Amino acid sequence: MALRQQSSPHARGARPTSRVMLWVILATIPGLLAQTVFFGWGNLINVIWCVMLAVAAEAVMLRLRRRPVAFFLRDNTAAVTGLLLGLSLPPLAPWWVSMVAVLAAIILAKQLYGGLGANPFNPAMVGYALVLVSFPVAMTTNWAQPGLLWQDAPSLADTLATITSGQQKAVDAFTMATPLDEYKHQIATHTAAEVLQHPTFGDGIARGWEWVNGAFLAGGLLLLALRIITWHIPLSLLGGLALMSLAFGSNEDLYAPLTLHLLAGATMLGAFFIATDPVSAATSHQGKLIYGAGIGILVYIIRTWGNYPDAIAFSVLLMNFAVPFIDHYTPPRTYGHHKPRRGLAGKEAG
Repeated sequence: MALRQQSSPHARGARPTSRVMLWVILATIPGLLAQTVFFGWGNLINVIWCVMLAVAAEAVMLRLRRRPVAFFLRDNTAAVTGLLLGLSLPPLAPWWVSMVAVLAAIILAKQLYGGLGANPFNPAMVGYALVLVSFPVAMTTNWAQPGLLWQDAPSLADTLATITSGQQKAVDAFTMATPLDEYKHQIATHTAAEVLQHPTFGDGIARGWEWVNGAFLAGGLLLLALRIITWHIPLSLLGGLALMSLAFGSNEDLYAPLTLHLLAGATMLGAFFIATDPVSAATSHQGKLIYGAGIGILVYIIRTWGNYPDAIAFSVLLMNFAVPFIDHYTPPRTYGHHKPRRGLAGKEAG
């Protein structure tokens, strides 16, 4: 009987990439449901549209690059990229804004670098940052007003018409600025107590947003429990953000409070699902701590003194630039050595 011959290594990984990405998709479902309940149908529509477009763009690029299309599509990474963009973009963003973001993410940030494993930057955040800089009005005026889906949100038909036509007349009464944006612009002329009277804050920290961030936190904890991700990046990111807020933003009449930084905007989505991208993030445990803390610090700096109220995309991309430097100076200890070889000394010793 002929035996199948196969070269080493013979050990098999417990989870292939496709299964890991599937768990990531499943872990985002609580956050997507919370977005739909509190902000209407927009994000759900965006997710479906962005995922379909991302998979199609990936297939076309693989065909042009003469790569096996079905083999690479099965890893589910294109679907995750589209999913993250659909979750991050404004719920009422026009369809063409989402399309530009997805095409930039798949074509420019992923495939032109060689595909999965070769991209130095987080593809989803490249697409998001591109449309935020290119179409600032569309990206800042299409955030849905918080309200329960069955009471205050526009209907599915009105939402779909707004996204496909780009006309916002049908839902003008349902849009407003995000809590971070509202607080940042109003605190210059009002006290914190006066700013918090705005409807976007509701009776809690930020109406609807705290539930969305809590849902993404629950999904992130699931990924931690399944060991899909490690704790280093999420904890250091949230820690860096909290440290900056406590050091510089203790006066709520000047700067947004820590609770708003943690439970408004894309904080939990960024900490557990975006910054933890295994390709563009740092690799060693020490490097992940530095990488995550850098993102958290940059998020606070840009939110507080920059022009953009939410800064996850720019912070992640800036730290992507620093990843080769971080990895160079924080390699793990290799087997047979008492200390890791780092930096120039490690290079010379090698």
